[in-house]
Amino acid sequence: MPDKATLLEALASVLDVVREIDPADPAAADTLEARLPHDGPVLQKLAALLRDAVEAGVVCDREAGGVRFSRVTKADHPATAPLSIDAVHMDKAGPGHTHPNGEIDLCFAVSGAPRFDGHAPGWTVYPPGSWHVPTVSGGVMDILYFLPGGAIRFEPRPAAG
Repeated sequence: MPDKATLLEALASVLDVVREIDPADPAAADTLEARLPHDGPVLQKLAALLRDAVEAGVVCDREAGGVRFSRVTKADHPATAPLSIDAVHMDKAGPGHTHPNGEIDLCFAVSGAPRFDGHAPGWTVYPPGSWHVPTVSGGVMDILYFLPGGAIRFEPRPAAG
């Protein structure tokens, strides 16, 4: 049975790359895909391990509004600093939130032909200060959210200013 320590070991080489990414860079998702291809062996092994961890209840052991989620690590964890990592299993819309420092998402298809906010499985990056309602349509996904500084604010869309 997988555990969080095994998941963190599998994330080590991914984190080496993700830590170098600036979420403000419009090419960040393309850079991630070039360095860690979604269909490459590193991410496919991670996808299988994450799927096992979700099924075993090691991650995504909480639920709100039909979306399962959990915090894998906080931003001050020695193995992941300065990023927190959340795991989410979803097939619908989640809660709206702002990314004060940006957000880097790694999305894996579980069933169907899912899209995350209109994007195919793989990397999605949101710049600092962005807001969205994370939405999976067309199937089911397991998603890892990397949050610089662990910063996230669950809130309605801020008024345009």
